[in-house]
Order: sequence, then structure tokens, then C-alpha cells
Amino acid sequence: MSAAVHKAAELLAAASTTATPCPPVRDLFADGDIDAAYEVQRLHAEHMLAAGHRLVGRKIGLTSPAVQRQLGVDQPDFGALFSDMALPHGGSVPAGRLLQPKVEAEVALVLAADLTDPGCTTADVRDATAYASPALEIVDSRIAGWDISIVDTVADNASSGLFVLGADRVRLAQVDLAGVRMRMQRGGEVVSQGTGTDCLGGPLTAAAWLAATLARRGDPLRAGDIVLTGTLGPMVPAAAGDVFTAGITGLGSVQISFATEGDTA
Repeated sequence: MSAAVHKAAELLAAASTTATPCPPVRDLFADGDIDAAYEVQRLHAEHMLAAGHRLVGRKIGLTSPAVQRQLGVDQPDFGALFSDMALPHGGSVPAGRLLQPKVEAEVALVLAADLTDPGCTTADVRDATAYASPALEIVDSRIAGWDISIVDTVADNASSGLFVLGADRVRLAQVDLAGVRMRMQRGGEVVSQGTGTDCLGGPLTAAAWLAATLARRGDPLRAGDIVLTGTLGPMVPAAAGDVFTAGITGLGSVQISFATEGDTA
């Protein structure tokens, strides 16, 4: 493993520990070296596991064609979800927990079976899924000003922060995920809208890409894993005191608030 990989991992870890975003790490690598960025991400995962956190699933990022064009890529990326990243529906993000939070609404899948086939299809994902739930992902960046390339975001665990699953658990036979409609509000204001097809053509398509990609890497999705399939609409910056609620047709709603300094609730 190269010195550049270790240096990038150290910079990102220090940004998290000191609550001070760092400069982009992309200049440490050859142009577009996504494999090296995933090595940085792997070091982060090893550190989290060594600290006693459990791997509980994966997230998919860059499912929007517009964002892919912005970063000069033609495929999504992925990151790891750990036990300390989960917050309860209706809960609160502690003040100062994140550096530069933004919120996006997604479909979450919870698996009932392993997905180990590198040729995984949407039918395979459907068969392996126990249920779907509405979700909010609170993304974050350790990179100052969200000045990110594909290398930066992959190295930074796909800009992961926290996540929230709604209380409803819906079997896939009861809902067409590609046809769902999402509306997210901050307070009483609608701030993001989208549909299932806005997520790589459909959340099951995104999940099949992830399952196949991880299987080829020898680290497949397992029964019990949570899969955040990718945003259904634009992500929205969050600030202390904000309350976000997202409703997804056929799946229900999910809510999270952002605590203010001194809030003990």
C-alpha cells in the first residue's frame, strides 16, 4: 500500500478528529486513481472495525447522471455504513457531530439473504430483500468546502455521515420502487423532490450494481445488511435547529432534526 494512501487516510482521519476540514486529497494520487481511493476507504473501515464498530451495510453514491457528469465519471460509487452512523427515526443529530452536513432522501433495502453473484440482477436483489424503508442520509465531507472529485469522495467513505431509517417496513411485492415519488421538507418548506427513476433508473438497479461490484471485489453483501440505494432528489444543506421530513409514496415517512448548541433533548 502506497505512502499516498496512508497520507490521505491520515488527513481525513485528522479532519474528523479535529472537526476541521482538510484540503482535497486527490493531488496525492495519479489522475482519477479510484482504486487507490478505495484503498483509503478500506483503511478507514479497518480502523472503524478495530475501534469496535460493526459494519451494518453499504451506501451507494453518485446515482445522479448530473452529478456523475460533474465529477467526470460514468458509474456510481459506494461507502460503508457502521453501527455508530445510525440514528433513530424522529431523533436528533447532536450539535457538532458533523462538519458540513447535507440531507438527502433515499430508499433503504434490508437484505434477508446474501448476494454473492458478480452477475447479480435486479431480480436477485428483489428475491434477497426482506423489506424496504424510507431513509434519510445525512452526508458529510471531511474535504473543505465540499471541493471534491471522484477520488476525494471515494477516499472519504463516499462522503458518508449518518443515516436514519423510517419506522415502516414494506415488502417489495407491495411497492414499485422505480415509481415512487419523494418529497422532502425542511420545516414546512419543500426543499427536494424526485422519483424512483431518478436513482440510476430505479433503486433496485442501483442495488444490483452495488451487489455485483462488491461480489467482484470479494466482499459481497450479506443477509441483514442495510443498503442505502442513492438519493431520489437534490441534497440540501443542514444547520442547527433544522427539522427534515421526507415522505416516499408507498413507503411512508422519515424524520430527523439537528440539535442546537446546549440542546440536551
